[in-house]
Amino acid sequence: MASENCLTANAWICGEYISSRRDELIDATGEHVLITVSAVAIATLIAFPLALVAHRWRLAAGGILSLTTVLYTIPSLAMYALLLPVFGLSSSVVICGLVLYSLTILVRNIRAGLASVPADAREAALGMGYGRVRLLFGVMVPLALPSLMAGVRIATVSAISLTTIGAIIGYGGLGNLIYSGMDSYFKAQVLTASVLCVALAVVADVLLLVVQRLLTPWTRAARTA
Repeated sequence: MASENCLTANAWICGEYISSRRDELIDATGEHVLITVSAVAIATLIAFPLALVAHRWRLAAGGILSLTTVLYTIPSLAMYALLLPVFGLSSSVVICGLVLYSLTILVRNIRAGLASVPADAREAALGMGYGRVRLLFGVMVPLALPSLMAGVRIATVSAISLTTIGAIIGYGGLGNLIYSGMDSYFKAQVLTASVLCVALAVVADVLLLVVQRLLTPWTRAARTA
């Protein structure tokens, strides 16, 4: 009987809530994933050239790293308030905010990865006739992948967490359920949405780790050597 009355009893753990609100949970999870993936993908595309410039020109490195760090320190509420006049009340506000927050993580990790490429590897490639573009994408990027993927993993987990704050404008994925559940003190909704958010972060991190290992098989060989 306890399971049948968990909704009226406002229990934290309620299977009836999950079964009766399944579509709502799926939609919120889908929105959460879409916002996170879009933000991290866009941030990676922007961070790569910024990291490359910071790697090649030390004078530019300080400015780029300082700017991305300053963006990361802006409170979420203030960030969304600044972006609302530009994008209006839409998911673009949340995505853009997450992109800006992800830059400091990605730029630093990509730059560190590029800097870790051994000079011998670069010189050997140049001696074989590699041009700058081929050297970058054929030698430096593959060797920098472990650091790059580490940055993507951190940025993804961070974005999954920060997406929930988008609930203040109605585009927070699972955050919408968490905030509305807190307003009505609906325990099962708050707990279920929170657990799903944590599960998303864990699954995303594991999947990206698997992708990293598939893309960098030489790192496994180095460990076993």
